[in-house]
Amino acid sequence: MDGKELPKKLATGTTTMALICSDGVVVGADTRATAGSFIAHTEARKVFKIDNNLAMTIAGGVGDAQELIRIIKAQNEVYKMNEGRPLSPRSAASLMAIILQQNKGFPFYVELIVTGLDGDVPQLFDLDPFGGSAEQSRFTASGSGSYVALGYLEDMYKKGITTKEAVRGVARALQLAMKRDSATGNGMTIATITKAGYTEYNEKDLEKILAAK
Repeated sequence: MDGKELPKKLATGTTTMALICSDGVVVGADTRATAGSFIAHTEARKVFKIDNNLAMTIAGGVGDAQELIRIIKAQNEVYKMNEGRPLSPRSAASLMAIILQQNKGFPFYVELIVTGLDGDVPQLFDLDPFGGSAEQSRFTASGSGSYVALGYLEDMYKKGITTKEAVRGVARALQLAMKRDSATGNGMTIATITKAGYTEYNEKDLEKILAAK
């Protein structure tokens, strides 16, 4: 598999996204895991809490992604012991970029979104399998359903949007991706990071949010 083929293969199997808001960030993903045309899992976790201020979403190979989650969680704990505070999203994204770049000869089969708060400042980064890291000022999405999701997010996003407003937008974007992308589906995981910390919404919460007008 060469570098030209890898991005195409990565774009087959999920929808993950994150948005910058006036009071924090929102992250979301579907819960379907596929193996080709086969739906392998219907309750796959793709949004991970690293700390109260930090989260990461995954797309791609499950084993590779889980290893990277283990690494960043361990590094965060070491950093907290030494510095008395958790990693910032920028620092976590930089660490992931270094690891991915060092392994580009036999790359991790992943696409990552790293987001959260550095103090009061929301930060958002997406990373490719070779360690390329791009900071985003509004929103980003990854996976095969991202084309649909990004179109909706582009239309609904506005300056000063709150996490409360953005949760509904992320849920709606995931709904639309599920309708058009066969590799996106089953359920969704959505979480916010604000000054109050990391909050994850359950299925009943999201049903109410989507039903509200």
